[in-house]
Amino acid sequence: MEAIIEKYKDIIIQIATPYCTGTGFYSSELKVIVTNEHVVRDNKTVVVDGTSFEKQLVKVLFTDPKYDLAFLALPFGSTFSQTVLETEKKLLPNDHIVVIGEPFGLKYMARKGRVISTNYSIDDIDYIEHDAELHPINSGGPMVNEAGAIVAVNTFILKDGLNEGFSLPAKFLKEVFTDFQAGNGKTGCRCYVCSTLVFDDNFKKNRCPKCKNKIDIPALAVEYQPVGIARTVEELLIENGYQIALARRGPNSWEIHQGSAFINISYYEKSGLIIGDAYLCSLPTEDTQPLYEYLLRQNHKIESLTFSVKGNDVVLSLMIYDRYLNDGTGRNLLKHLFEAADDYDDILIEKYGGAWKVRNN
Repeated sequence: MEAIIEKYKDIIIQIATPYCTGTGFYSSELKVIVTNEHVVRDNKTVVVDGTSFEKQLVKVLFTDPKYDLAFLALPFGSTFSQTVLETEKKLLPNDHIVVIGEPFGLKYMARKGRVISTNYSIDDIDYIEHDAELHPINSGGPMVNEAGAIVAVNTFILKDGLNEGFSLPAKFLKEVFTDFQAGNGKTGCRCYVCSTLVFDDNFKKNRCPKCKNKIDIPALAVEYQPVGIARTVEELLIENGYQIALARRGPNSWEIHQGSAFINISYYEKSGLIIGDAYLCSLPTEDTQPLYEYLLRQNHKIESLTFSVKGNDVVLSLMIYDRYLNDGTGRNLLKHLFEAADDYDDILIEKYGGAWKVRNN
């Protein structure tokens, strides 16, 4: 199973929207990125990132709220390994499986488990129930069997508060993809009420042509417009030359690159805190004392910023309250973090033996 787990790093996709983050995966049979509908809901494009391509925006091609499935266009410049969708050989209770995911900001996750049941029925759909540790942020990732084939799509977690997850069998994935192909390349969706397939040339005013209920076809999704503090943060990022659509990483969260540093900015509305963490480099493999001494000296010198070590990463952090962001002070503090991150990562690496920061390792 370890070799199988390592192999799937290549086809796992990180997905982010202004509303949430999740996981997807590439299917060589279908030649699309597969994820959950709830991960990409209300978006015509989403941010994707992976090991074989640069972070970029891709188009949402099809959404199916009935089966909680969505298909995304392939990212530019991507190369993927071959995958196998297993739809014929049925899983049995106690079969070994692995559930895989990698949302933005977290490491690649592969959790082993066993099948509990293959016919846990919800709304006339039979899900695979299993005991592998499954997180909401891994929604849309694949479930893999012992032979290394994709047997299901991770969908949701917990039953009566217990550690039991549920995944949609691959046979439904193939059926939904066949429905999508009926649109001959058009974007579309399935009506949640009557299951009618709706494409971007056969509806009126966001209504299903059959039952007249509201539909959420991706091509007509309203572009996200931030408000309040989120809007101020985004305006500042734009002022500093960052492509804001690529920076969004879920609600009130952004990720940007500054030189070799990765900077995460988060706004915690309840506390009013805005926290910026610049991940500058990794610790040296040996003789870390000079670097630690340098960080301590700098913490006495620099204003408003603080050095710390989280795990194996050297982090430069800023913390301000939202009420100060709208005046020159708060805006200057964020700019100060960007500029300092660009300077310090070079110093830590060139003079103190820090290692280049590798994302999603």
